[in-house]
Amino acid sequence: MERCLPGPSAGRGLSKHEGQWYTPIHSRPFQACHGAGIPRWFGRIFRVQTKLSVRHGQLSPATQSKITAKVARLKRYFDGLTALNVTVDLQNPALPAVEIVASAEHFHEMVSHDVSGHLWRSVDGSVQKLEQQLRKHKEKTRDHKHVQSSRKV
Repeated sequence: MERCLPGPSAGRGLSKHEGQWYTPIHSRPFQACHGAGIPRWFGRIFRVQTKLSVRHGQLSPATQSKITAKVARLKRYFDGLTALNVTVDLQNPALPAVEIVASAEHFHEMVSHDVSGHLWRSVDGSVQKLEQQLRKHKEKTRDHKHVQSSRKV
């Protein structure tokens, strides 16, 4: 079992009482596991599986780890992500294609596809497209409070 320590946001609204970290609103415990970088919230562990596959060629392990790190940024845009599948197609070496499929809880899969003259432009373009989709989905699903108008009905 991994040792859990107070999260990096301890100075931002969290308080400590008897060894547990609590949010100011709900008084529920918050802990973050620094060893694996996995946040634990209300006893639930958020893990996003990231899978990288390459068609019609190979990528070096360093390139694979850089692509995985760039795609891992997407976790912070939406909490409900369960899986990220990245496919790099090198059939045409002059125009590498990158496709990212994001699976989210209680929602269909979101897909971004980009083809560019350079591998890193393709990766950045598809990550940016998926960021926009995740932001839009989060904004749609967010529970906005409806303010009633001041005029009398």
